[in-house]
Amino acid sequence: MPSTTHDVTEATCAEEAPHPWTVAVLGPGGVGGLLAALLSRAGHRVICLAGDATAQSLREGGIRVRSGRFGDFTATVEADTELREPVDLCVVAVKHTSLDAALDRVPPAALGTDGLVLPLLNGIEHTENLRRRYGDERVAAGVIRVESTRVAPGVIEHGSPFAEIDLAGTTARPLTGLAAVLESAGVRTRLAESETAVLWAKLAFLAPFALLTTRYDVTIGTVRTGHREELLALVGEITAVGRAAGAPLDPDRTLSMYDASPAGMKSSMQRDAEAGRALELDAIGGAVLRAAKRHGIPAPTTARLVSELTAL
Repeated sequence: MPSTTHDVTEATCAEEAPHPWTVAVLGPGGVGGLLAALLSRAGHRVICLAGDATAQSLREGGIRVRSGRFGDFTATVEADTELREPVDLCVVAVKHTSLDAALDRVPPAALGTDGLVLPLLNGIEHTENLRRRYGDERVAAGVIRVESTRVAPGVIEHGSPFAEIDLAGTTARPLTGLAAVLESAGVRTRLAESETAVLWAKLAFLAPFALLTTRYDVTIGTVRTGHREELLALVGEITAVGRAAGAPLDPDRTLSMYDASPAGMKSSMQRDAEAGRALELDAIGGAVLRAAKRHGIPAPTTARLVSELTAL
């Protein structure tokens, strides 16, 4: 059975988010930049945390968004190289490959007494690392489904017709308030009972998508036709591993998501490979293999693709 989730209603938004929040966004790239702009447009105060050059660019020009879903607009944001005051929420949207260095921009004491941390990273292992740094009751588990790319500092192209976030976890502040804030910005948000189910549900889709599009440098449309056998094998392996970890994964649902996706979609890992950037291979494929080893589940297709990508 799938994990129980429920959408946040307009009544909940009105009840739980009666005033604007102060939100820090660590990593104003494709995902973080889009959320920063949407939250600012909705009336929340947004502080983007980035390097000197990017922070200066954002202070001067704001964030420009081009989106079929949300329209084309420019949002004003604040920007700094480090968090220097308490916030209601810190969205962590950097690549896993730069996470450790980026977290230096958010000292635990700077969050204040009630600040929440919402990581929107690929993979499943980062939540525990963040909880060790910021405390168990500060960090929610979250995943985002969106195709959004930073084409220049402060310039975001949102290509998918959707932007959706699932939340789970036990935090000191109710997640209904956080969900309402995200909904107020136009991001469809659902609350789930199990963070294991939330994180693995995304990884079950993302890992085959990332590994196959990057290995063969093709879009999702070609993956689901020209590499269907490998896709089926990967979905089967990751479903078995995720179920052993406690996630009620449905392989048919995962495959239906591939078949319903726009044929021209590329994975973020593939875009990183095209740009010569470090790949999140360990956070995605490596996480699957480590979980497979813990639970004694064979994952030969996953292992082969990780090995081949490592050698590229």
